[in-house]
Amino acid sequence: MKDFFVKWYNYNAWANDRVLTALQQQRVEDEKILTLMNHILTAQFLWLNRIESLPPPEHKLWSTQKISRLREMATEAANRWNTFIASHEKFSRQMTYHNYTGDLFTNDVEQIMIHVVNHGTYHRGQIAMRLRELGLEPVNTDYITYERVLTGQLKP
Repeated sequence: MKDFFVKWYNYNAWANDRVLTALQQQRVEDEKILTLMNHILTAQFLWLNRIESLPPPEHKLWSTQKISRLREMATEAANRWNTFIASHEKFSRQMTYHNYTGDLFTNDVEQIMIHVVNHGTYHRGQIAMRLRELGLEPVNTDYITYERVLTGQLKP
């Protein structure tokens, strides 16, 4: 699973970077879009902090940040996840935690790690839809596009 997670989280960082670049190039200041991007990144910190038995991040789950701050968050989140993945060989273990509303759950860390990237994909889709509503151009963040870029079939 380690090789899968290395690639999965590299894809996630690539997709976040593509969205942030598109937002920056189009000078997007839409509150809904910036809040969704913040939510994606804050959730990445929140889940990793839970896995590592750290306190919740200081970031609010549903707040608006400027693109420059979102870029910083994206870089930090990617670095932390990559460090976590590099420092472990196995990820399958049960973890009990409280969600943000205080409910108690137990899940396998592998499944949480899959969820974190899937969660980002879902919300990046919402961002793409909102960009279209505003008459702006969304960017393709499909996993297969990432694969095509990696294999040289598409330009980055």
